[in-house]
Amino acid sequence: LAGNENGDIIHQLEYRISRLEGVLRLNKMITESGGKMFATNGKNADFEATVEKCKEAGGSIATPRNPGENDAILYFVKYFNTYAYLGIKQSLIPGKFQLLNGAPLSYTNWYSNEPSGKGEE
Repeated sequence: LAGNENGDIIHQLEYRISRLEGVLRLNKMITESGGKMFATNGKNADFEATVEKCKEAGGSIATPRNPGENDAILYFVKYFNTYAYLGIKQSLIPGKFQLLNGAPLSYTNWYSNEPSGKGEE
């Protein structure tokens, strides 16, 4: 395509993406932090189904790596008045947690005396 046609197509795509993002924001389905997009379908599911849906959407289950990302996840928790699964699991050492891929956590924001679920959180 000629340079001008490419520019027109890109402009049209940017416009459509902007409109879609606007609709999703109005419906409280997406939010952003630090250049990352956080999204939900607002439905309840078990952990494994959540991990799979995130992969199907081309992403991964949310794992807060800083206060802004934590706030983005908290946005959904508050709006939908529910919990959120995170991409964190307990390590082989009781009371210690790691990313799903086994990497150590670089950020946590636990409440005092949390997590307290004895392996069930």
